[in-house]
Order: sequence, then structure tokens, then C-alpha cells
Amino acid sequence: MYRFVSPFRCLRWKGRVAVAKSNAVFGLILAMLFVPVWHARAGGETPDIDDTTRAGPLPAECPAPAAFQPKKEPEISVSRLSAHIDVDGRLDDTGWSNAAKITGFTEIRPGDQKAPPVCTEAWIGYDDSHLYVAFRAFDRPDEVRASLRNRDEIFQDDFVGIIIDPFGDAAQAYEIFANPLGIQGDLLMRSGGGEDIGFDIVYESKGRITKDGYVVEMAIPFSSLRFPDRDVQGWKTTFLRTRPRSSRQQFSWSTVSRDDPCFMCQFGTMSGLEGIRPSTSLDIIPSVVGSQSAEAPSEGASLDNGRLSMEPSMTVRYGITPSLGAEVTVNPDFSQVESDAAQVDVNSTFALSFPERRPFFQEGSDLFQTPIDVVYTRSINAPSVAAKTTGKFGRTSIAVLSAVDEETPMLLPFAESSTAVNAGQSASQVARVRQTFGENSFAGATLTDQRLLDTQGSGTVLSADAGVQMFSKYRLEGQVALSQTHEPVESDWTAGNSTVDDADAFGDGYTPELDGERFWGSAAYARFRRDARHYSANVTARRFAPTFRTPNGFQRRNDYQQLSTWHSYGMYMEDRWIERLDPAISSYVEWTTDGQPRETQGQLSVQSMWKRQTFVYASTSFRREVFAGKAFERLTNWFVEINSNLSEPVRLGFNVNGGRDIYRTDMPETGRIFNASIWATFQPIQRLVIQPNLRFASMRDGDDFFYRGYIGRAKTSVQITRSLSTRLVTQYNHFDGSFVVEPLVSYEINPFTVFYVGSTHDYSVPDEQLESSTSPLTPTSRQFFFKFQYLLRV
Repeated sequence: MYRFVSPFRCLRWKGRVAVAKSNAVFGLILAMLFVPVWHARAGGETPDIDDTTRAGPLPAECPAPAAFQPKKEPEISVSRLSAHIDVDGRLDDTGWSNAAKITGFTEIRPGDQKAPPVCTEAWIGYDDSHLYVAFRAFDRPDEVRASLRNRDEIFQDDFVGIIIDPFGDAAQAYEIFANPLGIQGDLLMRSGGGEDIGFDIVYESKGRITKDGYVVEMAIPFSSLRFPDRDVQGWKTTFLRTRPRSSRQQFSWSTVSRDDPCFMCQFGTMSGLEGIRPSTSLDIIPSVVGSQSAEAPSEGASLDNGRLSMEPSMTVRYGITPSLGAEVTVNPDFSQVESDAAQVDVNSTFALSFPERRPFFQEGSDLFQTPIDVVYTRSINAPSVAAKTTGKFGRTSIAVLSAVDEETPMLLPFAESSTAVNAGQSASQVARVRQTFGENSFAGATLTDQRLLDTQGSGTVLSADAGVQMFSKYRLEGQVALSQTHEPVESDWTAGNSTVDDADAFGDGYTPELDGERFWGSAAYARFRRDARHYSANVTARRFAPTFRTPNGFQRRNDYQQLSTWHSYGMYMEDRWIERLDPAISSYVEWTTDGQPRETQGQLSVQSMWKRQTFVYASTSFRREVFAGKAFERLTNWFVEINSNLSEPVRLGFNVNGGRDIYRTDMPETGRIFNASIWATFQPIQRLVIQPNLRFASMRDGDDFFYRGYIGRAKTSVQITRSLSTRLVTQYNHFDGSFVVEPLVSYEINPFTVFYVGSTHDYSVPDEQLESSTSPLTPTSRQFFFKFQYLLRV
């Protein structure tokens, strides 16, 4: 659905979206759905394969294990290429003749610094504007897994690429990959091992399957990267190949020790880059969006068509230096072409969060990630104008974000519940600075400020955080935050929310209503952890005052202090059916900030990785909790999950859990829960992917159900060419009786030059109509849309 869903329950904004006449758009969608059939008959784009004989022995013998030596933090010197290179997936350009060659890859998963079973070669060079990388991956061509998919959907395939940390401080790194057909996948790696799949850059790639494996070429513009402003560059890097077969194998140029939790700290060094600068300093991204919507004025009434509307928007990005950039967007289209998957919240009293997908907030997003979530960019819901500056000076990183939001979600967290209201127009300012030092260590500070423009409310948060790596395996992390809140005077905003009443008075007698009160609040977090090959553990402490608020963050509850521990022992069995086994034990105890016990839990778990890329996890826990002033003993829970990539065309997974839990109402009681989810990916042909999933949740006391229902969702995608695709999403939510259909046609030249046309159809499905012989679907709303966006680099 081309709309932006608020990060909080019960607050939804339909974004400004692109428009077309309903009959014309619907006809175009139907035509596009039949294009794959026509395209196949016409001999459309097919994978590039050198010969039709795709079976045979493994080509290119690798060094014998006795002669194999892992490369620890290797070095490579690159040179300017002698001639131009065409990125066509063929290595016959003369420019490769003086490129640096990389060999001697090491298997790092599941093998531990072993000789890989297949060989990999890479080449790298540069010119004034691009970094060029090429791979020859030797393998049996009939076993190579390669899908014709959208970008960032390649990570179940074979793929190769380069990981670059230009500043060499292990704070973040660019992951730039391509599969054997040249389909792109890029991520941003963060310290601690997190990855941002929403991160996108512009680069060229082309691949083809050959008689002895596959070849990939890439050209990465320097304008897509941030790097130090100096004449001679020395970047930390590694080259990576992933080979999914019976196991998910990974081969790295720089070997990786499992006794060192810092992956980026073990990269090699690429030197020899001299006199490079971004090839352009200005990106202009105009777009036009529009929609025509229809709503039912009352239940059962026919749809009333709204007016056709169109709106232009503009984003400008300016690279001030190679390491500093600014971006401004006016009247931005921050809606989404696909709705967030519905979450089961029938027995939850807290607000729900959703991942950030909007491209404007991606660059610099790693800086805002802190243990206490003081910056949650989806709290900026519908900005009319926004600006940001991100940069790095030596080992100091900065990010500044400003926005005027037209429909601001205001989150009100309490001890046992939270709610959200629409606070109207606001102005937000966010500033972040982080200084790295040593190896994988940093100290940072964050300041956020939100001013409600329609009322007199405001909120400010000041936070400081740090992480220190000690003796390779040990790490100490901490954060403290202080908030100052001035509530607006708006009594109607909390009306109708049964989870917030006078019993939710907090702090020194502050009321839950928005009545102009002023108060301060604080929060603190500390963790000491050990990460190693076998024994890993952590101890974590948290404290959130009842008056702590994060207007630009996401704090769903407060008034608690918690101490938790976790211990795990990893066992590796590389030559058996089970590759890795990790039993673990964990516990936590929680109190209110005035010392009253709230919850105690102990848990035993085991996770394992099997052959056939099969992951198995099981746990059992025992819990005691105080809710709504009543103590509940002997709360139990068991959980099992199995996820397996059985083969290239079939991937399956499910989880199921049960036990006894609290039914969280004004008069709480316990019941037996049973929840289950099942998901799958079917790829019967290279261009077609079907992804169904089903989630079921229930709770009962004897034969009486407190609730029982399910959510079914299916996504079907057809990739016609590398740029052109169609997609159909359907979702039925049994809990609220809604059914959604979302067809879409996309044409994407790069992440920032795109064309979308599609529609959203919402229906209600009352229970009594499910048994009816007539159609059970009652239309409640409809929207047709289009969007055109173009990246112009000046």
C-alpha cells in the first residue's frame, strides 16, 4: 500500500501519493501482469551463460590443505587502470591488465580458517571517478544459485563483493555485493555486527554464469562513498564470497578468528588510491506523485471517489567534501509502496514499532543507533520539509537532522501500557556526535528537541553513550539519558483509551492526562559482555524513571529497573550433520523504580545449525509477574523454531510456542496460549517468487477463548527484467476482519530513479459474511497511485 503507517498503534496517516485515473491504472496493472508471458515468448532478457553444458567436475584446483596459509590482515596495493573498463561481465578489457589480483581466500564459515573447496580470484583497480572490482568464482555451473530479483533480494543466492571501511576505525563499513547475474545487494555494516539492509548506493554491476563458475564485474563511483579528505587513501577492506550449498559457506580474503568478536577489526588494507575525489558534488532528485482515493462514508455504503491530485517534490544532496554531505527535501513523498506487515497485538498493552524504510533517513542512520532508543526516525511522520547534514572528520562523526512534521505521533509510555495520539504540527531537531578511539571503541552524545507548533508542548532529551573494547573478547557499553517534558494542554487527546486512567499516575503524582505538567526524567543502561569462540556471556542493567520521555525516540514503557544475565557455550562440529550447537541459560529480575518486585524469569535454550542450511532453536522459561497489582505465579512458556533453505527453489520455516500467560485487561487472569507461524519461499522458475506466511494466536481458559485469530499474508513477485517487475500483496487479518490487496508495477533504474504504478484495495470481512453465499468482501477504501522519481547528478 502506498501509504506511510504510523509507528504507533491506532494512528495511521495516508501519505501523499501518485495518481492516475482508476480505469487506466487498473488496466495498466493487468497488462503488466501478463508481460512476463509475452516477454518469455519474445525471447526477453535471460541469464548470461557461456555454454549449455552446465555439469562437470569442479574446475581450478585449490591449494592443498597442507600448503594453505590463512591471510591475517593482508595488504594490497592498487594502481590506476591503464584503460577504460566496460562493465559487461567479461574480463577481456585491457584495463584489467595492470589491476591488482587477489587470491588465497579462506573459508571462515562453517569452516574455521580452512582451505576452501573452490577457488576464487578477484581484481581491483581505479580511475579518477570509479573503483573497479571483478571476481571469477570457480564452481560447477549447474550448482550455482542465481535469481533474477529486485536489488537486496540476493542473499540466498551465490554472491560476491567487497566490504570497505574507508576510515579504518571499525565503526561502519560499506558492503557492496552482486549475484552471478549482476543483481545488486548493498548494506551498511555497523560496529557490533548489525547490518542496515535499507542502505542504498548507486553502482554498476554485471554478471554471467560460465562453464567453470561465474564472473562478476562492478564499478563503484567514488561519489557514492564517504572517505577521508586526503591525497593518499588507505582503506580497510576484505573481499567476500558466499556459496550456499548443503552449508552456507563464506570465503574471505582476510581471515577471521572466531575468538575476536570484531569482524571489521580483522580486515586487510588496500593502499595506493591517490588523488581521488567524488566525481560529482550535487544530486538533484525531483519527483511527482499523485493519487485518486475512494472511501466508504458509512459501513456498507458504496465508495465515494475523491479528486485526482498531484504533487511535486524535490530533494537536493550536496557533497561539501568527500566526508561531509548535506541534504534538503521539500514536500517529500515519505509514503511506502508496500504496507508494513500486520503484527499480532491483541494481548499487548504497548505501542508497536516498525522498521524505517524511507531513503532520506538511511544515510547516517548508524549514528543514531543507541541502546536507549532516543532517536526513532519514524516519529517524524509526515514532514513538509526536512534537512540533514552527515559527515566524518578523522575519527569524529556528526549528524544533524531537522524537520517540520505535519502529523506528529506523540507516544505516552507508562509502567504497564502506552498509547499514542496525533499531536499535530511539530518542529524537531536532532544532533549526534561520536568519537571513535582505540580498536572498536567510541564515545558519543545525542541531543533531541521537539516543539509542538499547534500547542505549547515540548520535549528535550540529552544522552551520552560509550562502548569500550577490552582484551579483544570483552566489551563494556553504557548510556545515560536525561529528558525534560512540557505537556500540552489537550484533554481530548487521551479520551477513549481504556488503558490510561487515574491509576496510571506516575512519578511525584503526575497525571496521565495532557494537562500542561512539566517534569524531568532519566534512563540508564550498562552491559558487560564476553564474545568468544566457545564461552560467551553478558550482564545487563537498565533503569527507566516513570517520568522519562523520548519525543523523537521510541520508549514504549518506563518505571522499571532490570538486571539480566545470559551465558552460552558454542560447540562446533563441522564435519557432522550438526555444524554448531549453542546451549544457553539466561535470567532477569525486574522491579519498579520504588523497589516493588514486578517480574522474574529464568530460561533454558539451545540453538543449532544443521546441514541443508537448517536452523533449529528451542527454549523453555519460567516466570513470575505482577500486573495490575496482582501477582501471577508459575507462568511458563516453550518455543520451537525451525528454518531451512532446503533447496534453491524451496525455503520453509515455522515456529510455535505455548504455555501459560496473563490476559492483560482491567481484570487480568491467566490462560493457556498457543501461537504459531509458518512461512515459505517458493521459486519454481527464476523470475517468479511466491512468499506466503500465516500467523495464528490464541489464549483460552478451559473451553473459553479470550481471543483466537490469524493473519495471512502472501507476496507474489515476477521479475521481468533487471529493472521491471510486478508484485501482488494480499493480506487477511482475522482479528479485525480486514482484507487488503496491493498490486504494483515497478521500474527501477537505480535506487533513486524509479517509477511506480499501483493500487490499494481495502475490504472488511465481517464474521457473519464468511458463511454467506454472497461475496463476503465489502469495500471500505481504494487508492490508485503512481510515482516518478529521477536522480540527476550534476
